Amino acid sequence: MDSINTLFLLSGFLLALSILASRISRLFGLPLLVLFLGLGMLAGEQGILGIRFDDYPLAFQISHMALALILLDGGLRTRLTTFRVAFRPALALASIGVFLTSGITGLIAMWIFDLNLYEGLLIGAIVGSTDAAAVFSMLSGRGVNINERVGATLEIESGTNDPMAIFLTIMLIELLVGDIGGILETAVFFLQQFGLGLVIGIGGGWLIARFMRWVDLEPGLYSLLALALGFCVFGVTSALGGSGFLAIYLTGLMVGNQPGKHLTFILPVNDGLAWLSQIGLFLVLGLLVNPSDLLEFALPASLLGLALIFVARPLAVVLTVKPFFKFRWHEIGFISWVGLRGAVPIVLAIFPVIGGVENASLYFNAAFAVVLMSLLIQGGTIPLMARWMKVEIPRGMEPNQRGFLGILPDDDYEMFVYRVENEALDDVPIRMLRFPSGALISALFRERSMLHPKGSTRLQLGDVVCVIGRNHDLPALNKLFSGEERLKKAQEFFGPFTIDADATMADIAKAYGLAITPGEGATTLGEFITQRVGGHPVVGDDVSWHGIHWVVNEVQGDKVISVGVRFY
Repeated sequence: MDSINTLFLLSGFLLALSILASRISRLFGLPLLVLFLGLGMLAGEQGILGIRFDDYPLAFQISHMALALILLDGGLRTRLTTFRVAFRPALALASIGVFLTSGITGLIAMWIFDLNLYEGLLIGAIVGSTDAAAVFSMLSGRGVNINERVGATLEIESGTNDPMAIFLTIMLIELLVGDIGGILETAVFFLQQFGLGLVIGIGGGWLIARFMRWVDLEPGLYSLLALALGFCVFGVTSALGGSGFLAIYLTGLMVGNQPGKHLTFILPVNDGLAWLSQIGLFLVLGLLVNPSDLLEFALPASLLGLALIFVARPLAVVLTVKPFFKFRWHEIGFISWVGLRGAVPIVLAIFPVIGGVENASLYFNAAFAVVLMSLLIQGGTIPLMARWMKVEIPRGMEPNQRGFLGILPDDDYEMFVYRVENEALDDVPIRMLRFPSGALISALFRERSMLHPKGSTRLQLGDVVCVIGRNHDLPALNKLFSGEERLKKAQEFFGPFTIDADATMADIAKAYGLAITPGEGATTLGEFITQRVGGHPVVGDDVSWHGIHWVVNEVQGDKVISVGVRFY
């Protein structure tokens, strides 16, 4: 068989197998990224297919392109509103946190592997950063809804911590090969990584976002244009000495937060491209590994992985976040646990191989083993830890499908598709529904037939309704169509009823027979909770006061709108 045909056959087979492996992941709870790595190892030189692949420079290039696309997609899906609660702690974790994690892990690695200080610190630098591909995949794909403060901190940290890890890795490699520059040169390199990545990423992203709103293209071309321009930003930033990874993440952030019809066409396509990148990335990295070499370092690398998970990461998070930001201990615990390692440490472990560092195989195999442990132990227990650490909040009702109509350039109308699950809507005429003003049902489907809805049309459970409205109508529509099961879970979490957060503490104390200090009477309940949580309340914040749990039910910006009351 010709080599080109063999390439198509093997790549198609491995890609299809990786996609089908998602079913195994759901059945057994295994992280998908572990399966992709495992399939790559099985296809490798010592595996079933016996594919020999040891081209580290090529793997390095493929990894860079895949990571860039994954970070672009992550930025597109990150909302700027989450920065109000997560930007400062995430930035601290992405810089000081990575530095501390790398240092603590490096000192432990020096002892475990019997290395000198620089060699131990190099291993720490390689495995010191969390991985965007792993974090985005695990948080979005495990069916867990994390409160905004914790989820946004983890996502922003993973999207912005690569510059520090790259800086530490390159600096230590230069120390080991005797090619380190002076203090001034090293400081300039550090500032270039962060500064240029920040400036070019935000500036280029803003220009691209404006251009994407202006240009008129075929629907299928918007996502390709966004990807092409994102790669241009990555290339320019890297060529100037900045962090291309930080720049392309910020580019996606700017484009994704600029409303317009282009997002309707970009997001679905980019989702598929991001999955393709993750599959290809982890398959290639799996092909690089020989199981026999991995077994040689399995025991010491396992000890290092356990030290990273249970010592280095928790210590770094506590020292970086707890003294300066109002995070509760259970939130600190979950952030510590979801310090997922993934493709980035393995890619950084290629640096010593390309740089000709002595014992390069040690760094690569140790990093690979640590990543496997992190994905299996941490990634496999995210739902369990989210419930145990009490950072999970009930998932609210959302449209089954939604899409812009392309009528208006700004604040466009959308089509929201809901399935009627709320038993309270059964046999209710449409004219009796409390619809938000400006929204209407345009079509109704029942038993594969389309009905023309009128005011007298009575809804039935299982009906599919198409609603035309705007984004600000979603909260009211979601509440209207929420099923009894979702309402029950929400009541268990928030309490049997909610009260207006503008109620004063004096009124609350009088209603519940509680005692308050003289200065608290004029304070509203929302202000009281905001002070208790440190100024940035999020849905799910639970403040215990006089044995009653006051749970934030709805927020707008930093203002609490409604509060659930739970007596247990």
